[in-house]
Amino acid sequence: MDNHQLILVLDFGGQYNQLIARRVREHNVYCEVKPYQTTIEEIRAMDPIGIIFTGGPNSVYDEKSPKCDPAVFELGIPVLGICYGCQLMAHTLGGEVTAAQADTAREYGKTETFYNTSCKLFRGLPEKGISWMSHGDYMAKVPEGFALVGHTEMCPTAAIADEVRGFYGVQYHPEVNHTENGSLMLKNFLYEICHAKGDWTMEDYKNTSIKAIREKVGSGKVLLALSGGVDSSVAAALLAEAVGDQLTCVFVDHGLMRKDEGDEVEAAFAKWKFHFVRVDAEQRFLSRLAGVEEPESKRKIIGEEFIRVFEEEGKKIGKVDYLVQGTIYPDVIESGAGDAAVIKSHHNVGGLPDFVDFKEIIEPLRLLFKDEVRQLGRELGLPEYLVMRQPFPGPGLGIRVIGDVTKEKLDTLREADFIFRDEIAKAGLTQTMNQYFAVLTNMRSVGVMGDGRTYDYTLALRSVTTTDFMTADWTRIPYEVLDRVSVRIVNEVKHINRIVYDITSKPPATIEWE
Repeated sequence: MDNHQLILVLDFGGQYNQLIARRVREHNVYCEVKPYQTTIEEIRAMDPIGIIFTGGPNSVYDEKSPKCDPAVFELGIPVLGICYGCQLMAHTLGGEVTAAQADTAREYGKTETFYNTSCKLFRGLPEKGISWMSHGDYMAKVPEGFALVGHTEMCPTAAIADEVRGFYGVQYHPEVNHTENGSLMLKNFLYEICHAKGDWTMEDYKNTSIKAIREKVGSGKVLLALSGGVDSSVAAALLAEAVGDQLTCVFVDHGLMRKDEGDEVEAAFAKWKFHFVRVDAEQRFLSRLAGVEEPESKRKIIGEEFIRVFEEEGKKIGKVDYLVQGTIYPDVIESGAGDAAVIKSHHNVGGLPDFVDFKEIIEPLRLLFKDEVRQLGRELGLPEYLVMRQPFPGPGLGIRVIGDVTKEKLDTLREADFIFRDEIAKAGLTQTMNQYFAVLTNMRSVGVMGDGRTYDYTLALRSVTTTDFMTADWTRIPYEVLDRVSVRIVNEVKHINRIVYDITSKPPATIEWE
């Protein structure tokens, strides 16, 4: 972002890379993640105040392992290496990294670690604490000029520092919650070592974004895909403030919404000062999805159909120059980029068709994590019930019906999902979980209802608690609440005779089933 101090995160393929960026931003410092192949010229042009090397699954002594340009150490910029990033720093600057022996320095999980608090990285923090280790390699020799500033019982090189040059390395992961004071260590890197000013705030982001949108759009017309979820609602508010009645928000009621949701969305935006169009496209979407079972295919079909509907609505309005989407950072990450694995295509990222009939797509939230989007919504004056609305995927219930999608299955799921959400609300638990929903599986089993035998569907309930939606833990819903939900669903909803509760965290699972 223009005019903000920048911390650059170079990505070497670790599992917590985006979490590092989020932790940095929590301390009001702007941060971007770039691939390790980023050239030294590009890095100079970005003018970062500090660089963080992420972890990664490779061994630095392997010839094919990812490595950045060694000139990064000649920029006069502080560098923090985490796990693989620490070993890469040592390897590049003349140290020695080898495979750890089982009885020496190989460490995984929670590990008691001791710190030298005279080091700037640990200034003002306790001298010992639990850190989260995940390394099978060992720094047998640290480079010249480095001091040992952290150790464990098994590993004397848990943290290293060359404070003259501003180079720091830690074998553990300070970005994860398991590491005690890990966030404060990152804060020390930002403020004690990189001399950050803390100029990244949502008020700043709002003002900068509005200015940039006005400059880009000029007198052009803008079409926004409004789902009624948090992301698209915040995007709508941002665009409304930037370009006013040049904006038309199109709400596509694709027949894949939750119970009564279409009417609720229309009512919520009825008084807003932009053009609102509701399109009834249920039949159109269901006919395209008929017989399609593969999740990625469903996502891509839904994504393409969304775009086609927007194109058609845009032509009715007149010449539309820009399409706005509520894409956020986790959408971009999970859709894969460069060497990153594609976890799943998001309909508004990886699901776009090759040809889109707009001058450009504007994604004003694509740099923000979910909690940052909510903060921006508050800055824009959105009501709290809208800001805190739990996420709903763009493909809607189309990916919560496992297997082929039919109107009958959707209606069944709508009723069951409504009961689940209704009982959670009645129990006063809505603020204790971040996303909760029902999934209609394609598994059928024998049951007994009344005096008769049934052969109907199994419904799965899912609830998670999370702050960033990159990682999530399953919610410990009280048994009595789950019991009421189960009893109501099997008694009130046809074609369901079995209820299961998903107790898998992310990772290894994703939040959605498809």
